[in-house]
Amino acid sequence: MGDWVTVIALVVAGILLLIAEVLFVPGTTVVGILGVACAIFGIYLSFEYFGTTTATWFTVGSTIGFAIALYYSFKSRTWERFSLKDTNSGKVNENLTSLLEVGLEGMAISSLKPVGKAEINDVVYEVKTLGEYVDSGQRLKIIKIDKNNITVEPIN
Repeated sequence: MGDWVTVIALVVAGILLLIAEVLFVPGTTVVGILGVACAIFGIYLSFEYFGTTTATWFTVGSTIGFAIALYYSFKSRTWERFSLKDTNSGKVNENLTSLLEVGLEGMAISSLKPVGKAEINDVVYEVKTLGEYVDSGQRLKIIKIDKNNITVEPIN
């Protein structure tokens, strides 16, 4: 009786780990490898304990059980409960750059590393530098405006 429990527990654990790999952990990771190892070791033990005929039936049953469990997992849409459904449709500085022009000055309200927030004409914008870091509170000057991208440089 203990032999059956061991073999069935290993195969069931392998199937559950493989389903977890397919549904929740993308890519080939430790979970999938461990699942395959458990299932193969369980089937190997079935050949050792019960002989070829019984082990062959056990292998076929395990394969069918895995296929049914995988089909049911996808059919019940279990994975949708864990997936991201919202989309971000906002854009940075959308319809705000028309009020700006090259040469305007403002102040960094966050550190720019090289992207951050700056206040120009009492409006907060997301700005970027040409690569240098700028501390918050430092004066800035707009050097380029490209659509919604505002490039600034620190004023010394």
